[in-house]
Amino acid sequence: MSATTATGPLTTTIRIRLRTPARLRNLELLLIVVALGVAAAALALVDLGAVGELDTEMFALVALPAGLVLVLHIAERIVAPEGDPFVVPIATALTGLGIAMIHRIDIAEGYEGWAAYGVRQAVWATIAILIAIAGLVIVRNHRVLQRYRYIAMFVGILLLLLPVLPGIGDTGANADVWVRIGFFSMQPGEFAKILLAVFFAGYLVTARDSLSMVGRSILGLRLPRARDLGPILVVWILSMGVIVIQRDLGTALLYFGLFLVMLYVATGRGSWIFIGLALFAVGGWAATRVLPYVQGRFANWLDAFNPEIYEREGGSYQLVQGIFGLADGGLVGTGLGRGRPDIVPLAESDYIIASLGEELGLIGLFAILALYLIFVARGLRIGVAGQDDFGRLLAVGLSFVVGLQVFIVIGGVTRIIPLTGLTTPFLAAGGSSLVANWLIAALLLRLSDAVRQQPHAIVEGGAS
Repeated sequence: MSATTATGPLTTTIRIRLRTPARLRNLELLLIVVALGVAAAALALVDLGAVGELDTEMFALVALPAGLVLVLHIAERIVAPEGDPFVVPIATALTGLGIAMIHRIDIAEGYEGWAAYGVRQAVWATIAILIAIAGLVIVRNHRVLQRYRYIAMFVGILLLLLPVLPGIGDTGANADVWVRIGFFSMQPGEFAKILLAVFFAGYLVTARDSLSMVGRSILGLRLPRARDLGPILVVWILSMGVIVIQRDLGTALLYFGLFLVMLYVATGRGSWIFIGLALFAVGGWAATRVLPYVQGRFANWLDAFNPEIYEREGGSYQLVQGIFGLADGGLVGTGLGRGRPDIVPLAESDYIIASLGEELGLIGLFAILALYLIFVARGLRIGVAGQDDFGRLLAVGLSFVVGLQVFIVIGGVTRIIPLTGLTTPFLAAGGSSLVANWLIAALLLRLSDAVRQQPHAIVEGGAS
């Protein structure tokens, strides 16, 4: 559609791009049906491959989150009609594959009823999608979140500190990242990453000018003033504190990487990347010298097949078993229900990628990585297309934190980087991770709807 306006010697043509929200939602519905079909097929193949018959009770249980995905789709048509059509289908497919593989490991381990991780994961998927629906309906304007950036900061830091508080902190085998109150346990760091992304976005919008325009140029690299280094030093100290207190290298890398990328996007200054990487390298090097936990992680990474390291407590046994599982899967995998993923410790959580790689093969892993790639790319696209700075930074931060977490987890499993204890988004067993990542999906829907609702007029001028 176009309109021409004559203004004397200058003629201005305004093109208005017609938006078709109905087409977006119809495309999303089609993709959701495909995603649910993939998840159902995976669950059926697991049952047929492992025990030779379908588990009707498990199918009935997963029907509830599947139905809620359709409810989320209906809610989008009402409150976010122009939301991105790929976010929910990808989250649905990954969640369904995760439930199927966790159910597969339950069969191998002999877990049944509420002791089965697959049953719990299906229940958590139901809760996660319900919370995503509530978040999408409640947060009608993402700019409201900017007002609460300092509250988000304080709550996020509090969540990071909860696992080290006496009485509720649950000390794990490798890292203190869990909180347990009675029968309820959670990993608060999964929610902290969302709150800190909100704070970083809100803070960088207000401090962008001083962080990007002022500084001294040295060898072609514009360095910031000493007083402007405060924010990155604070986050660096916080990250190092997580390594020291909670013995969690992965979470420290995740938060510091999140802030560093958002800082670069806000300012466009490569010097921040240089300074940030240098600070983290120095902190990591110091940690390897004084912290036995970090020393062990690096030893397992660098010399995993050394019999002494392989056999010692906290050694490379898990890492090597995962590599053997991936090698056994080869190109096309052993087939769902046909492998031995239960041999790897924590196969349903930390090492679910190795479990999937064994039974789906390299081709299956590439398909999963492609889903993550599209998810992150859609989030970055939302950020690039946004007009308000807060929304742009928030979209970039939320999508990047998912991509970085995937890289950290899969990089550790495949021995590209030292192994950490992070969970694979949407796939791994764990309610905290599932709820947090579905909340990220809901926020990306809200941000993408806001982007498409903005004016799309293109003004062209020329002499008549």
